[in-house]
Amino acid sequence: MIEMRVAGIALDAVTRSPIVLLKDGSDRRALPIYIGQDQARAIIGALEQQKPPRPLTHDLLVNLLEAWEMELERVIIHSLQDNTFYAVLCITQGEKKKEIDCRPSDAIAISLRTGAPIWVMEEVVADASIPVDREADEEERKAFRDFVANLRPEDFIQRGGLGNENESS
Repeated sequence: MIEMRVAGIALDAVTRSPIVLLKDGSDRRALPIYIGQDQARAIIGALEQQKPPRPLTHDLLVNLLEAWEMELERVIIHSLQDNTFYAVLCITQGEKKKEIDCRPSDAIAISLRTGAPIWVMEEVVADASIPVDREADEEERKAFRDFVANLRPEDFIQRGGLGNENESS
């Protein structure tokens, strides 16, 4: 899994739909997730640390967690199916742990209010992320190509007798 953070909200240039943008710790990959207007407002409100006069839905959920002495340990965005992301809230209460199915936009809005980390499965990042730092990506690819080009067959031979356990039988 890859820990990611909310980089901000953007609007799709064509559809004008809001997108929450997650970035990895190295700022090399970004994961755009299309969300609704209400979810965008909830995420922006959390990013700007706005306190509404009355609790909104995500604030209410955080209040419930606190009242029942539960903690949002982390959010996991675990799959992408038919252009739809799936997430869970990982909640603990004492020794008990539960994973609660959740839309990623709601999970993100709640995580921002609690300070819980956002984790994304590697295959989701591989399938849906966009490169942010193409130059660094190209340097990494070049270093790997150079490494592979300099490999010799003897680099693959196991040393120290490993793999020879069955020679005497």
